[in-house]
Amino acid sequence: MTRIFEKPLYPYRRSTDQDRETPARKQVIVVGAGPVGLAAAIDLAQQDIPVLILDDNEKVSFGSRAICFSKRTLDIADRLGCGQELTEKGVQWNVGKVFFGDRQVYHFNLQPEAGHKRPAFINLQQYHLEHHLIKRVRALENAGAPIELRGRNKVTQASQHDDHVSLNIETPDGPYALECDWLIACDGAGSPMRQMLGLDFVGRVFEDNFLIADVVMDADFPKERWFWFDPPFNRGQSALLHKQPDGVWRIDLQLGWDINKDEEQKPQNVVARLKAMLGAHIDFELEWVSIYKFQCRRMERFRHNRVIFAGDAAHQVSPFGARGANSGLQDTDNLCWKLKLVIDGTAPETLLDSYDAERVFGADENILNSSRSTDFITPKSQISRILRDAVLDLSEHHGFARPMVNSGRLSVPCNYESSPLTGPDDLAGGPALTRPGAPCCDVPMAQGFLLENLGPGFSLLTMNATAPDAISEAGVSARRVKMDCDPVIRERFLGSADSAVYLVRPDHYIAARWGTFDETKICAAMRRAIGKEG
Repeated sequence: MTRIFEKPLYPYRRSTDQDRETPARKQVIVVGAGPVGLAAAIDLAQQDIPVLILDDNEKVSFGSRAICFSKRTLDIADRLGCGQELTEKGVQWNVGKVFFGDRQVYHFNLQPEAGHKRPAFINLQQYHLEHHLIKRVRALENAGAPIELRGRNKVTQASQHDDHVSLNIETPDGPYALECDWLIACDGAGSPMRQMLGLDFVGRVFEDNFLIADVVMDADFPKERWFWFDPPFNRGQSALLHKQPDGVWRIDLQLGWDINKDEEQKPQNVVARLKAMLGAHIDFELEWVSIYKFQCRRMERFRHNRVIFAGDAAHQVSPFGARGANSGLQDTDNLCWKLKLVIDGTAPETLLDSYDAERVFGADENILNSSRSTDFITPKSQISRILRDAVLDLSEHHGFARPMVNSGRLSVPCNYESSPLTGPDDLAGGPALTRPGAPCCDVPMAQGFLLENLGPGFSLLTMNATAPDAISEAGVSARRVKMDCDPVIRERFLGSADSAVYLVRPDHYIAARWGTFDETKICAAMRRAIGKEG
């Protein structure tokens, strides 16, 4: 059987742009057809912004790579039109277990409460995610949306001008040139686009090496995240086990600093390590093997005039915590509604600087958490190891120690409380969970769930408050969503208040909130949220 990653899904086809005497001018070009680039293009096309995706490949990624996708990512995927397909294909999980040596020291539940449409996480190989996003691109193309995906179109040169970007592109039929008003660089950690513009990362590279193995086997381990410190099968190191679809299991094994990578990746050596972990009686087949190092780095700025970087092209973190691909999807979710307003002339170009401010903040938060995880997983001194092991011992019976255990703080969306776009918090007694700057949480409603009832633009949530069906200001509109005050909504949105009004951005972040409807205050918050008023 041919696997998804073995066949071309967007093979090269000659374009009429290659026969032009002068370069064709595109509104937006996305470089890179990984999850981040595809998500950006789908988001823009759904808003009627013409977008072209260029990629030097014609297939989805090989190997699981990113596998853990958070509830926030699934909420974004719902807006992209493929959240249900991803959830059904993925292995859903909320529970994680931590082991020290040969014993379990504690477990955690990332979503203990009910009232969410999506689970805390799904496990899904990156190639399946890319496949579903490509299917969504094709569906949009067939529906007449302004989106195009070109495989085996490799960008070899880029130069910036005041009002556009010029590109040289290599294809099987030879080179051609394009221009675009805006370019979104989603071309991965090695980012040729970053190198073409003479830009680089700042941050840390950790010396420890980790082995990733995708293993096909029939095993009865539960749908949970299992993490070991100092297990019997990998003494002095760590290990991680995740279940994926199609009988594939993801195993991460810490190898240490001074290793021979070529030797460690030889199938016979990988198999020996896996048999020590799984048991000699377990039959399995290796699908993919790789060795990686932790890297916690980012670009100093993500926006460079008309070139905007997102995903791994802009920032890198260690895989423990699932912060890489999830934060990349949050990048595009933050960027695309702003780019739409700028292109339409509704918002000033400086609104894009808030993408830089908010997502650099998010990257720094991810880097901080990933660095702390790395330091806990791989202690750099004997004293640090003694302290780490004491915390693990205590966590088995003492709750106070468990928050100090760090096997990778799992990805959660960051808070934009300090963003220049975030407005006032005038809801006395309002819950901290839904304060301005926080992502809007989901709740069940009379029909479906809250997030699926929000439109593509701004939304005005009201609870026990009179307001018009919609309010318009500075070229944007906010549509009213009336919410009944049942116990779950009261807990998450009202707190001790009797009534509430929330302004929610297109990326479902809370821009501001009040106790009652006040048109003047809400209009001021809308202007602020699109960068027209500080």
